[in-house]
Amino acid sequence: MLHTSSSSRTPHDPLKGIRVVDFTIVMSGPLCTRALADAGADVIKIEPPAGDMVRNRPPTRSGVSTYFGSMNCGKRGIVLDLSTPEGREIALGLALQADVIVENFRPGVMKRLGLDYDSLSARRPGLIYCSISGFGQSGPMAHAPAYAPVIHAASGLDMANMSYQTDPSRPGNNGIFIADVLGASQAASAIHLALFDRERTGKGQWIDVSLMDAVLGMLVYETQVAQQPTNRRRQVYEPVRSRDGFVMVAAVTPKNMEALFDLIGFPAGKTDPRFANTRTKEENWSELLRIIESWTSQRSSSECEDLMMAAGVPCARYRTVTEALAEPQVAFRGTLAHVGTAEEPFQVVNPAYRLSNSRIEARRCIPQLGEHTEEVLQELLGASDEQLEAWRDKGVLGASRAPA
Repeated sequence: MLHTSSSSRTPHDPLKGIRVVDFTIVMSGPLCTRALADAGADVIKIEPPAGDMVRNRPPTRSGVSTYFGSMNCGKRGIVLDLSTPEGREIALGLALQADVIVENFRPGVMKRLGLDYDSLSARRPGLIYCSISGFGQSGPMAHAPAYAPVIHAASGLDMANMSYQTDPSRPGNNGIFIADVLGASQAASAIHLALFDRERTGKGQWIDVSLMDAVLGMLVYETQVAQQPTNRRRQVYEPVRSRDGFVMVAAVTPKNMEALFDLIGFPAGKTDPRFANTRTKEENWSELLRIIESWTSQRSSSECEDLMMAAGVPCARYRTVTEALAEPQVAFRGTLAHVGTAEEPFQVVNPAYRLSNSRIEARRCIPQLGEHTEEVLQELLGASDEQLEAWRDKGVLGASRAPA
């Protein structure tokens, strides 16, 4: 929980009253729309009758995929079969009442469904429409299929990481989907900008988010070296061995270096020409790491971290994710939120930012497949019980009635 002064106002939901119709699946889109739900937007997630493909991915708790739940908490969930004319007509009706639409299909899919930006904005000029794709909405690669691991390879990220390894033999495996998380963050940021702009102009706009561009934007140094290669290898921060594992030491500034040399009992390092400036330090980086490791290897990881941090030298022991989640700092900041059922709740990570007078946090509810179908269609489209039953008979809303 963010600690503020006692004079702070009661936190409010900054996106309360903003309606988002969410056509997204898997990760990049759902993470984007969860960020909007965290800020209080009414996010209506549209799923096919079989559900989002992540909905049944492990781990599970009380029959709920916590992986799915972490990306879709705080939303209302409905089922629509967009392959049917009725399903597309219902989706159109919902879209025309939205402030924001987010989709992450391949370019052209929404146009074939009659739900593209041009078709909708002509009838709703204030609509903000966000499309997330691998390579963007136009260009020679626009229609290429792409998931995060493909983007990591295509963008140069994996080869850049491989070049930084001491003994590279092949690119590393993909398990953490950086492109999806970056793309989601960029998309949410762009939606906030567009909402702000709409307040001034009254007009919506189309947001085109490319996962490829998002990853290239992260390669700040590498994109410059690609244009103007240097003759020296970049200084790379490597783990050094401790008595029981590894630690990361990042003595970046001259002040950090002086404190480091004093701590490890090597005061001569402060005047050693090998470490006198950035150029010579990079040239002798391996020797510097050897000197540091001769000290860290005699101590536990925790002792190294405690002593170095106390001396003003940035250092961390290598933790598992389980260990990181249990850190006191995580509890102090309220980094984790409980979601799911009261019987078996689980934790998800809150947004990394805090606003002093706004409520920004994961909302507890996780929609079951089609849970809010009837509620949403009655509320927004005025659908009668008879109409709902007719749609269900045709399979437009899935095979079974939503849970009571």
